[in-house]
Amino acid sequence: MERYAQLLRKPSILSASIHQKLNLYALAAGATGVAMLAGAPSAEAEVVFTPAHYVITTNRKITLDLNHDGIGDFIISNHAFCTTDICGRTLRALPAEAGNRVEGMKSIFILKFASALQRGAQIGPSAVFSGKLMAVSGTEYGSGGQWQNVADRYLGLKFSISGSIHYGWARFSVTSGNETITATLTGYAYETVANRPITAGKTKGPAEVGAPAELGPATLGLLAMGSSGLALWRRD
Repeated sequence: MERYAQLLRKPSILSASIHQKLNLYALAAGATGVAMLAGAPSAEAEVVFTPAHYVITTNRKITLDLNHDGIGDFIISNHAFCTTDICGRTLRALPAEAGNRVEGMKSIFILKFASALQRGAQIGPSAVFSGKLMAVSGTEYGSGGQWQNVADRYLGLKFSISGSIHYGWARFSVTSGNETITATLTGYAYETVANRPITAGKTKGPAEVGAPAELGPATLGLLAMGSSGLALWRRD
């Protein structure tokens, strides 16, 4: 009985080739796990970006549908007018649905100016959403607004999806002069996670990150073949 117990306690001795195959199988299993994790849907935030190129000339307007659900979220209006006394032009960002808002604040003249944000600005709950006028000019009152002759600036947007608040941005370049205002929309994006801030200019989210190339299916297949597969892997 004592000798039998000693045999049970004695470690088994595996050949070098078996050790090598076991190690390769373990490596393949570990790589498979990494690939599965990398390919799994991310629960983190995701930014949905839509490229665009639309020129908004005098007396034209466009409707922005940030999340492509068929419901307009904002209207960008380029309006010119004349009265018996003055002529003027306004470029405005207007909510298309109740509760939607544009980032900006009231001026000392109680005009609601929309902010022309730089790339990298944070758009979220801490921002002030009281904007409307992007640019304004007239024969009697001059010009105003943060969107006078700017390139690649961002409009901060707050809107609702099924009753939840989401944040987004729209990128414009604007020229103002010679009694005209022209705006060019070059893209827009929104954050899919409710109440999550978005960075102006960000076009991708964590969910779009794929598995590393070195852990692709072909590599995993070679590892599972054992030592012959390892030789092919090294050769490639």
